[in-house]
Amino acid sequence: MTLPPTAPPSGGSLDPTDWAELRAQGHRMLDDMFDYLAGLRERPVWQPAPADVRAGFSAPLPRQPSSLEAAHGRFMRDILPYAVGNAHPGFMGWVHGGGTAVGMLAETLAAGLNANLGGRNQIPIEVERQITRWMRELFGFPEAASGLFVTGTSMANLVGVLVARAAALGQPVRRTGVAGQTRSTARLVAYTSACAHTCIAQAMDITGLGTDALRLIPVDRDFRMDPAALRAAIAADRQAGFQPFLIAGTAGTVDVGAIDPLDVLADIAADEGMWFHVDGAFGALAMLAPALAPLLAGIERADSIAFDFHKWGQVPYDAGFILVRDGATHRAAFETSAAYLSRETRGLAADSPWPCDYGPDLSRGFRALKTWFTLTVYGADQLGAAIARTCDVARHLARRVADEPRLELLAPVALNIVCFRYRADDPHASDRLNTAIAQAVQESGIAAPSTTRVNGTLAIRAAIVNHRTAPADVDRLCDAVLRIGAELGAPVPEVQSTP
Repeated sequence: MTLPPTAPPSGGSLDPTDWAELRAQGHRMLDDMFDYLAGLRERPVWQPAPADVRAGFSAPLPRQPSSLEAAHGRFMRDILPYAVGNAHPGFMGWVHGGGTAVGMLAETLAAGLNANLGGRNQIPIEVERQITRWMRELFGFPEAASGLFVTGTSMANLVGVLVARAAALGQPVRRTGVAGQTRSTARLVAYTSACAHTCIAQAMDITGLGTDALRLIPVDRDFRMDPAALRAAIAADRQAGFQPFLIAGTAGTVDVGAIDPLDVLADIAADEGMWFHVDGAFGALAMLAPALAPLLAGIERADSIAFDFHKWGQVPYDAGFILVRDGATHRAAFETSAAYLSRETRGLAADSPWPCDYGPDLSRGFRALKTWFTLTVYGADQLGAAIARTCDVARHLARRVADEPRLELLAPVALNIVCFRYRADDPHASDRLNTAIAQAVQESGIAAPSTTRVNGTLAIRAAIVNHRTAPADVDRLCDAVLRIGAELGAPVPEVQSTP
């Protein structure tokens, strides 16, 4: 089919007048990012931004154009050096993936295409559907399962709670709301671990169920949800007239990386007729590593799984995902009709159902492309090997901590998170000392751990998520903690009074 030539661009177009000049500048920008990634080890992990750099971002709205070259120069000078640093192998704070050059290039392609994946008849949506098919295969879900890209696991968990709510209360809840439903039905209550991420409680809040309806179940000595306590809580709620509807297990808790006994939780959910959701923000992708996958036994029985490709999957931010066993129930929780969203059997309005039928977003970026590139270029086996290596590095750090008399391991290392502290001569000063050590290590640029609390004690927390992190990197962290701890924790010499 030959299309007629298009008219020349008008003076109002934002396209460049000189494509060759843009091409040259674009190559310089791309080369700078390649240089940045190739030279990460030569840079500090993180450094605070000077006051004048921060002040520079208080300028008023620009009214006149400037050059792309000038904007790029500003990025290199005032933005790139002062990012959080999670691409660096020494970054071990929170749970941040490191990304890859392949993912960066795929994101460039997606931005150039500028596809909106809310709906319509287009192959980019088929790419997202292929990721869903791959995830069905990985987690042993049926062909009827649905999947959706979202910003991250916080949003994926919210979607999971909304689908569980719809499954429990039916379609009318979308019209009458939770208040209307509770006039005729018992109040819904949900259960999760005391170590679960706060986004589960936030999801209960946003969905109108309320955080008071979320029961935090105690954990065992390995920080895993206690099944006996869960059964007792469900029984007590039923006796009190409540309706238990959701169990949210965790595959990789945010504090210590513990995995709840998913198979047992699946049994309880089946016995009680409840929805079983798994928050697998980073841990779910351990399924890619054959040596780790058995730790997730039972995840294949979940009704829904939330996880991030941008953590252990090393896809650039952001790329969260929700997988739902019953695609029809998932769709019923979100699908809506409008004249401007009418579906046809041919043309651009064909190819229903659309992604907007499975979540709250109508405008959606092409997150699937960078994920597709990552899985295609590296392959599941290589990604799984990288995941397994991060756990090996974590165990190396745990052994190093155990061998150092001045350090103490505060939790078992289930996956890739190591929580430890520097022993203080004054136990009452331990929290202050370890906070100061973590801050000083961050400011040194050597490494970037975070902190958390384990059994009430402040811990220095190293989450090994980045595929670039090696044993030498955690050794540098350990050495820095020992050196700074000795400097900050040295006993103050007694001052002799003058006679």
